[in-house]
Amino acid sequence: MVMAQSLFKLLKQRNPDVIIDVLAPAWSQPLLARMPEVRDAITMPLGHGSLGLGERYRLGKSLRSRGYRHAILLPNSLKSALVPFWAGIGTRTGFVGELRYGLLNDVRQLDKQALPMTVQRFMALGVAAGEPLPEIIAPSLQVESARVAQALQDVGLAQPQSPLLILCPGAEYGPAKRWPEAYFAEVARHYLAQGWAVWVFGSEKDAEVSRQLSALAGEGCVDLAGRTSLEQAIDLMSLASVVVSNDSGLMHMAAALARPVVALYGSSDPGFTPPLSEQAQILSLGLECSPCFERECPLGHFKCMNDLKPARVIGAIDGLVSQAACAS
Repeated sequence: MVMAQSLFKLLKQRNPDVIIDVLAPAWSQPLLARMPEVRDAITMPLGHGSLGLGERYRLGKSLRSRGYRHAILLPNSLKSALVPFWAGIGTRTGFVGELRYGLLNDVRQLDKQALPMTVQRFMALGVAAGEPLPEIIAPSLQVESARVAQALQDVGLAQPQSPLLILCPGAEYGPAKRWPEAYFAEVARHYLAQGWAVWVFGSEKDAEVSRQLSALAGEGCVDLAGRTSLEQAIDLMSLASVVVSNDSGLMHMAAALARPVVALYGSSDPGFTPPLSEQAQILSLGLECSPCFERECPLGHFKCMNDLKPARVIGAIDGLVSQAACAS
């Protein structure tokens, strides 16, 4: 969803008067609310993998009165094409996928070599077929100071008076994308000793990893995993001096908030979904066995993450801090 903002920005750049509404799961609404290009977020009532033909038909029919003229489909699934078709939207653009001929009438062939990055694929759907891809437009989420203050109050924290390091040790896809929590803890202890504030972010699914990290880091490390909504997490992350994250949604969020971010890659490919920010430092060992895109290390050694030592991450953080100091 963060990378989709690059498409929204492109559409607004080309036609400032265009009105953009986004049909998406309810969980993504806090992100869409912080994208000034989006007028309305329409909740998709069905979960991932649910066909729900009747409900999709009713939703499509209910959207007819809005008079949409163009639908751009980012997922490549058959079911994602049903609502725009039943909504009677005149132009329906998307890549070939799952026998969608007929449901789409502006069908594009995806050349994965020409468009290796997810964000490029999204933006390509915002230009005419065959048109050269414009330069990538980085996402930029907008936060309001009042919302940040409310988020701090909600979680019982004060505005940090020292540099703030945010650690994101989780990864939804699986353990092969996670840097060891002991390494995160070593980084936390290093900066706590220098007087920094250290917060740990994550969902409820990351709570156990986050708890172990915080215990290893010791006093002063604040564990927020499972304690914040996505809305609160966005606003609180805007306070970070530096974010260290696995390849995850929180990494993309940090980049879109213009926070300096150290992005850690193991089983995934930094060329496919990199953080879209000039303030991002990508760390990847580039082993022969990576990227494997597996949930767990198929070779059992997990060298892509185990051999990426905390000293290298600390060096990257210090480099970003120096870079930010020079810029200011």
